[in-house]
Amino acid sequence: MATSSPQLVMLVSCLAALAVAAGAGEVDGRPKARGFVTASGARFMAGGRRFYADGFNAYWLMYMASNPADRSKVVDVLEQASRLGATVVRTWAFSDGQGSDRPLQITPGVYNEQVFVGLDFVIAEAKKRGIYLILSLVNNMDSFGGKKQYVKWARDRGHYLGSDDDFFSDALTQQFYKNHIKRMITRVNTFTRVAYKDEPTIFAWELMNEPRVPSDLSGKTMERWVASMSAYVKYVDPKHMVEIGMEGFYGESTPERKRFNPGQGYTAGTDFVSNNRIPTVDFATIHVYPDQWYAK
Repeated sequence: MATSSPQLVMLVSCLAALAVAAGAGEVDGRPKARGFVTASGARFMAGGRRFYADGFNAYWLMYMASNPADRSKVVDVLEQASRLGATVVRTWAFSDGQGSDRPLQITPGVYNEQVFVGLDFVIAEAKKRGIYLILSLVNNMDSFGGKKQYVKWARDRGHYLGSDDDFFSDALTQQFYKNHIKRMITRVNTFTRVAYKDEPTIFAWELMNEPRVPSDLSGKTMERWVASMSAYVKYVDPKHMVEIGMEGFYGESTPERKRFNPGQGYTAGTDFVSNNRIPTVDFATIHVYPDQWYAK
């Protein structure tokens, strides 16, 4: 669970290359699975011991594994990560719409089994090496479908939606998204025969990659969406942690800090502090792009 204290457990994501450790300390040379990871105060715990997250982002794992001829690349990167002592990898668990290359969800509720088997393979191979996975459920951006695709699906069903931000408030887009959550969580892995909701290899579910609602700078739309969707994930899967996937911009709950937001953070419509204090959010994340935000 999240805490009302500002001392939240935090996983830092440098999307260009590296996910920075959530704390300092030694990690065994080769990671070993220790059961489900949980958040306890400002610490991660697994198997009764403190757990340190140290790893990287590889959004393409499911995509690559969906083609059996390319699976050796997935095995290679996970094997290298294991040898280096990595403990967590963050990757996509989405690819939405017929416009996407190798879509997972072709239309609402209709899935490409070959791509789903690719994700099964990623989880099974990570499990062999004691590596945990953060699985992101949808994209804020258009690549791999994203919220734009959900809005298009709703429009195709006769819903008038003015912008892609309506993804966060329209009843039909939210139902489409909840259906995807449930389908993902209840999936039974074709390699391990374990349902995703019962798979300790999954570190956490991420609600969205870098959510933003520029049409509501108060952060309230995001607040309501995060509260609703994180609660739904917990309802379907009480065993796993949930995080939002935010970049980490300050909002209206801490107006004195908004001047520290880099880049276009002031237009994100998110509130890092308030959003991450929602009880069904287990830990906070930030994404760092120093080469873009502070480029001369």
